[in-house]
Amino acid sequence: MTTRPVVLGTLLVAGVLVACSDTPPPPAPPAPTTSTTTTTTAASTGPLVSIQDVDPSILVEARYFTDHNFVGERIEGYEANKCLLTPQAAEGLKRVQAELKPKSLSLKVYDCYRPQRAVNHFVRWAKNADTRMKGEFYPTLAKDRLFPDGYIAERSGHSRGSTMDLTLVAVPPPPQAQFRAGDGLVSCTAPKERRFADNSVDMGTGYDCFDKLAHTANPAIAQPAQANRALLKSLMDKHGFTNYAQEWWHFTLRGEPHPETYFDLPVR
Repeated sequence: MTTRPVVLGTLLVAGVLVACSDTPPPPAPPAPTTSTTTTTTAASTGPLVSIQDVDPSILVEARYFTDHNFVGERIEGYEANKCLLTPQAAEGLKRVQAELKPKSLSLKVYDCYRPQRAVNHFVRWAKNADTRMKGEFYPTLAKDRLFPDGYIAERSGHSRGSTMDLTLVAVPPPPQAQFRAGDGLVSCTAPKERRFADNSVDMGTGYDCFDKLAHTANPAIAQPAQANRALLKSLMDKHGFTNYAQEWWHFTLRGEPHPETYFDLPVR
């Protein structure tokens, strides 16, 4: 979850455009005038494509389709283990993947397009007393700080379809551990050999880690995690994506095609 400078925009809910706000990573898009985005329906992906239709070699582990996330349950609006993106963003990831293949590495996406209803789920959770996943995802942070510190917001750039959360995985991919509710939780800031056995290369923290160690350029992160973060950031930047400095996994396409529209189509 992230915080950004607030800009006005439009939200697509049941085919109706509604005024709303978001906090995109800098540079912020200009103030909106009118929206010309395509209306989507539950029977169509509209302006979005599946990354596996564009490049099936890119791995998909949709964390919000599972209960292994900071909420601890499947998030509303995630009905399949899929990554949906605008075609422009998907083509950009395809170019990054092509550069990783000679290095025996692959992209793995954790989250791509995020329905507004999922963001609403996060907001409801942030206001309740449930802390079942605190031990892994926010071990040193009080839950009542999630809004003031900007980890939870009422709008997300993911809902515009050109933002994604991803990592690097060795090829062939190591086995991926399966999370089971009730398993003991280990801090996302623990050394890689201790924290949850994600098959990612070492990036210094786990995914969705609400901690300063997740800041991309944090000098406290040891090698080789610093080198892995730098490689991911440099290739993503080369192919048109900007990193959000507080999350090593979070990137947004520069010049995204729908900078003012927040979609609410389920991920199917």
